[in-house]
Amino acid sequence: MAVLEDSNIVEPAAEMLSFNILKAQKHDRAGLRLGRLLLSDRTPIETPHFISITSRGAIPHITQDTMKKHTKTNSVYVALEDFIEKAPRETPPVYSMPAQHDTSALRQFTSLGQNTTMIMGARRIDPIACPAANSNSAVSILTSVGFRQLESEDYAEAARKLQPDIVIGLADIVFGQKPGLKRMQKMGDRTGWWMEHLVAACSEQPEMSEHKQKHNKKPAIFAPVLPMSQGQQHFYLNQLEEELRGHIAGLTLYDPTSVTEIPPGLASLPRMSLDGPKSPSDILYRISLGIDLFAIPFICEATDAGIALDFTFPAPKGVATSEPKQLGTDMWSSEFAGDISPLQDGCTCYTCTRHHKAYIQHLLVAKEMLGWTLLQIHNERVMNEFFAGIRATIAEDTFETERKIFENAYHSELPEKTGQGPRVRGYQFKVNGPNEPKKNQASYTTLDDSRQCIEEAAAAAAIPSPGEDADDLAAKGFAEKAE
Repeated sequence: MAVLEDSNIVEPAAEMLSFNILKAQKHDRAGLRLGRLLLSDRTPIETPHFISITSRGAIPHITQDTMKKHTKTNSVYVALEDFIEKAPRETPPVYSMPAQHDTSALRQFTSLGQNTTMIMGARRIDPIACPAANSNSAVSILTSVGFRQLESEDYAEAARKLQPDIVIGLADIVFGQKPGLKRMQKMGDRTGWWMEHLVAACSEQPEMSEHKQKHNKKPAIFAPVLPMSQGQQHFYLNQLEEELRGHIAGLTLYDPTSVTEIPPGLASLPRMSLDGPKSPSDILYRISLGIDLFAIPFICEATDAGIALDFTFPAPKGVATSEPKQLGTDMWSSEFAGDISPLQDGCTCYTCTRHHKAYIQHLLVAKEMLGWTLLQIHNERVMNEFFAGIRATIAEDTFETERKIFENAYHSELPEKTGQGPRVRGYQFKVNGPNEPKKNQASYTTLDDSRQCIEEAAAAAAIPSPGEDADDLAAKGFAEKAE
């Protein structure tokens, strides 16, 4: 267990990150609130807001320069398991990346812009369940070379070396199933130990020159709140409130109802949801509880499925009285082959101002990767405008009214996927058991008629056996008998 010595640590939370609550429901820890998250040298984040999820440091389907030019993304989530392969047995390239004096090694490695807030966690969102359980000193992860264990001290050292803006503490959480009573007793103890490792590593003052010390920025730490009752994690929450309060800058939640378990001494910290809401209605529910930041997997899932998001908040006037509207448009449908309208009426994104539905539908059918790139640009913009509308209604005290109108105006779930989508990448594989069908279809296949002709030709031209005479060979067409 790491021991925190006052002589070797400083309190980094205040110097790196500040969170101002601009408006909140009084005397209520679980309620609407409007805020602003400020980090040194980064674009301020108005909350509630969302965090773009990356794959190896880049938002799927778009490059870093495209993200900067055509989206309003100001924060990204990066998973350490995307980069570490066989560490610590073999040093991964990200640890060998030479960092500039004014940027971190991870930011340099991923070519992320200087104004974008980088948030690092151990696992992807949504994480793939691992066959091995967590231990007292490590969590199970899935790297590009398979399942392995990530030691708590190695994760803490990675946070210190890679220097993200925000690092999320390790949490002993069981993914894919409900933990038993004995396991729940261990979860709080393990998470508390791992938080001590992380705080100790990020608070160290290494010996270096004054110039390097100035640019050696420490990551702000977000502590996990476990998805169980306050009584079951009482000692862990007390540890956060009494021992580690000066070293943590925010909280991460894996269950929206955990908001009610937050102690009063931690209520003013920003709250980040990592439980992966499945629809806009899920987001609105979490915002009503007082959650500030969201990692939203369904943005990329919609893009992969060829779905263009099509919703606004507040809902357009008059929609609530008619049939509920779909939350997105399935661009695989042949009905859009001649449709030259934009993906969403009134949308000002790059895709909608320069292209139309017919072009996007053609790209998807032809399996041109530009189709998914244009969809991702559009879907990111739709989500940005969605949260901008949410913040405006909170400021005007009309959020709950508009939320009810929205839920009546739109379907509760996204449309069903009909197209094949791009090839499934490794982190998208959901391992359910043996003898599963292939996730990716073969790019080239033999047609049935052609296969039959090939088989007949192969049989006709079979290699003769030594016992066959000249008449048999001539009958098969292998050769002509010489007279």
